Amino acid sequence: MEFKHTKLSNGLVIVAEVNTAALSGAMGFFVRTGSRDETMEINGVSHFLEHMLFKGADDLTALEVNEAFDRTGAKFNAFTSEENTVYYAAVLPEYVLEVTELWTRLLRPALRGDDFDIEKNVITEEIAMYKDMPQFDVMDTCKTLHFADHPCGQSVLGTVETIEVLTAEQMREYFYRRYAPNNMVLACCGNVDFDAVCALAEKKCSGWKTGDTPRQLSFFGGSRGKQRQVKANLVREHICIMSPAVSMQDERRFAMSLLATIVGDDAGSRYFWAMVDPAIAETAAMQFDSMDGVGVLYSYIRCSPENAAKVLDIIKGIFDDLAEKGITEDELGKAKNKVLSALTIKSEQPMGRLVNLGFNWVYTQQYRSIADDVAAIKGISVADVNALIAEFDLREFTRLSIGPASED
Repeated sequence: MEFKHTKLSNGLVIVAEVNTAALSGAMGFFVRTGSRDETMEINGVSHFLEHMLFKGADDLTALEVNEAFDRTGAKFNAFTSEENTVYYAAVLPEYVLEVTELWTRLLRPALRGDDFDIEKNVITEEIAMYKDMPQFDVMDTCKTLHFADHPCGQSVLGTVETIEVLTAEQMREYFYRRYAPNNMVLACCGNVDFDAVCALAEKKCSGWKTGDTPRQLSFFGGSRGKQRQVKANLVREHICIMSPAVSMQDERRFAMSLLATIVGDDAGSRYFWAMVDPAIAETAAMQFDSMDGVGVLYSYIRCSPENAAKVLDIIKGIFDDLAEKGITEDELGKAKNKVLSALTIKSEQPMGRLVNLGFNWVYTQQYRSIADDVAAIKGISVADVNALIAEFDLREFTRLSIGPASED
């Protein structure tokens, strides 16, 4: 594999990990914008824009967009997070340029008023759908509680209220301000012709205007608030716990991911043996999310309401034991093998490498090969992880629970 990169005069960065032996190619536009870059008045506009790009450009209807992707056999989609909106496609090598050209057209969308009005109903229905999913609802609400006034606490979807009052003009203003070429990365992986991609980008994107795209960056230790919400028609208790962690720019993020695996992997972790295996909880997992300048460890547990207090006592015991004794060599070895296996299996396909390639450049402006990540993970010691436990005390967490009304 060979890494290549360049930058257009307007700031658009193009990066590629070329592997001529691959049987496919993947590409994506990484736009450094998400819910943390919104004001409360337009909360949800980033995700709304993701939908609107599929409605087409001035010379493309929504039907023509889908037909164009369909002709190539592309696996294509987009996603929005607190910090990024990503548009991607994975195709046979001969169609990489075609889908890249299509995305360049869609990244200057029509943003028609009629499409906006129709899509507003789609978005509000999507919000309602996720509200009916307790696992999503508890984690989204806990994130807002944990981050308090920090912009990372803003919902990616927005609320029904903010979407209903959002105007097409507000959306257009946000688009032209945030979708600037100096706020984007075009990434390609696999069997791709880098020079041809660059020539296409120069032709199609060099006229895009640069913009001022600031982002408020600050670490936040979490509110440590504790709340429980009652929701009708629920029969299970849904618990989310969040505590601060390192950012994407911190090299210790690899050690933090190993800690999350030791504590809350879905098999063989401390959560698993203490709660899932003895049938105290149906699900108990911890994950690590590293972001721009800030990070978070979050746990999701689902159990019977009768076991909720016991679950919280068990978690307290696990966190106390980690603080007092740390992790063991055996735990670290197993966690490394799990993380390394997941990394290498995912990276066997260009689409699996694309997100890592794009995000590494978005956050750190660096290229990291698979070998770099493997070496970083293998080099982590018990002392490294225990140092993180001492600095980021898991016992200082935010907790939100959603469950049925108590019978007493």
